[in-house]
Amino acid sequence: MTSKMTGETLLSLDNLTLSLGQDGRNIVRNVSFDVAPGQMVGVVGESGSGKTQVARAVLGLTPHPIVKTGGEISFRGTPLPDPSSSAIRKLRGAEIGMVFQEPMTSLNPSMKIGEQLHEGLALHRRDLSRDARHRMILSMLDRVGIADPQEAVGAWPHEFSGGMRQRMMLAAVMLLKPSLLVADEPTTALDAVVQRDVLELMVELTAENNTAVLLISHDLAMVARYTEKLVVMRQGLVVEQGDTADILDRPKHDYTRDLLAAMPRREPARQIAKTSPIVSVRDIEVLYPGRARLFGKAKPKHALRGIDLDVYPGEVVSVVGGSGSGKTTLGRVIAGLLKPSEGTVEFRGKPIATPGADRRNYRLNCQMVFQDPYSSLDPRMSIGDLIGEGLRHVDDMTPVKKRDRVQELLDEVGLGTGYAERFPHELSGGQRQRVAIARALVRKPEFVIADEPVSALDVTVRAQVLRLFADLQRKNGFSCLFISHDLSVVEQVSDRVVVMEHGRIVEQGTRDEIFDAPREPYTRRLLSAIPLLATNAYGGVSLKWRFDQA
Repeated sequence: MTSKMTGETLLSLDNLTLSLGQDGRNIVRNVSFDVAPGQMVGVVGESGSGKTQVARAVLGLTPHPIVKTGGEISFRGTPLPDPSSSAIRKLRGAEIGMVFQEPMTSLNPSMKIGEQLHEGLALHRRDLSRDARHRMILSMLDRVGIADPQEAVGAWPHEFSGGMRQRMMLAAVMLLKPSLLVADEPTTALDAVVQRDVLELMVELTAENNTAVLLISHDLAMVARYTEKLVVMRQGLVVEQGDTADILDRPKHDYTRDLLAAMPRREPARQIAKTSPIVSVRDIEVLYPGRARLFGKAKPKHALRGIDLDVYPGEVVSVVGGSGSGKTTLGRVIAGLLKPSEGTVEFRGKPIATPGADRRNYRLNCQMVFQDPYSSLDPRMSIGDLIGEGLRHVDDMTPVKKRDRVQELLDEVGLGTGYAERFPHELSGGQRQRVAIARALVRKPEFVIADEPVSALDVTVRAQVLRLFADLQRKNGFSCLFISHDLSVVEQVSDRVVVMEHGRIVEQGTRDEIFDAPREPYTRRLLSAIPLLATNAYGGVSLKWRFDQA
């Protein structure tokens, strides 16, 4: 990205310190950096590093009881007003805009899209008539790629995909042409193609207005692509800052090198014996009936069409595709959680649809690791009980054998037996995902379905969980269907890759065939969103982008 710095400073943080109450523990300590007009600055770090609280402090939105106990935040050379004053409200939106991580929680579900976009204009642009504001809204929605802006203004947030909602959030912020945009993990929940589209749109819109961007993220590849300056945070401190390219090439701090080392990399290809498949899917179709509407009924929607897939013993098959491609629906069908409209699923050559011994055997040998371990773990049960629950249908499992197996799994996933008496809320996100993996493997299943198992984790914890998953897969030899929108993760863990679009399989092949020589334009477009990594002698990385001509 071309720098537009003019030598002046738009935003300045000088020894900012945030604490839990006036005399409490420091959350952020002595953070200092500047943002120039038109500049894009990235702030990276693990969960708990303090980067989000710094972003919120810029707008005076830190949650209670976090308060500023030291330092200064200045905007255009003037200290920011007190967060409780009316003066700060004049800056929010008009001069400093913010795009949050999850658009569904930042858009009001009880208000139509047009009303929400009109709010900011009505507050800050009272010189405009309502008709003029409406025209501006329609123009901006068209600008951010909404197909039918007139229909969109009368629709509700839940009627749009995550990518469309994030475009609308961006439209709402950029309508006011702020001087600074704070983007807090703006694309974490989006697939690779939508993520790239939204970020390219954000860069384009901010460039038109010379808007500076403070981009908060744990995605180093994304930050490397779009920012000029990089600030690395750890445990509330800035450990390194400077030119993005220089830091990535020659990181000075050990923590920065650790972050770069945790980025997914391709492992050597394995040779998988193609004997009889352990799971076979034939001619699967899922048809959702149209929802009732005020005027008539919507057309039925095909979530899956003509899906054929085999998974062989010991093989990791990854399913990738954009949001709405059908990959999660396919996983739920194979897990037996969703009944297909047509087609069959077979386990070791026997259909699983008919109730009986074959279906029960499949249920016991097929386990699932879900995306969000907090919502999939019962908060009222201890970790030991959660893991041991999977053994309740094992006939010869005595209480002593059950306890020993739980302890064995806790050791295998790197937690230790001391965690058996804890509860989910006492664990971090990475630790909860280790529990979810242990729970899935406690019966030594032959087949595991992992649905976005690391998408909610930061870069270093993700690397730890992926290494653990690979070690357990090699040790126990289970087959795996790995569903993910993170293509860099898929490149690391997969033996074979299946690419889906609009409910169909458009391409499949070995990991190396798909990533090195994709045949389909859609696959090339997916892969264009992730980098090729090369490690250098200084502990840094160089990033080259694939198929940029796609």
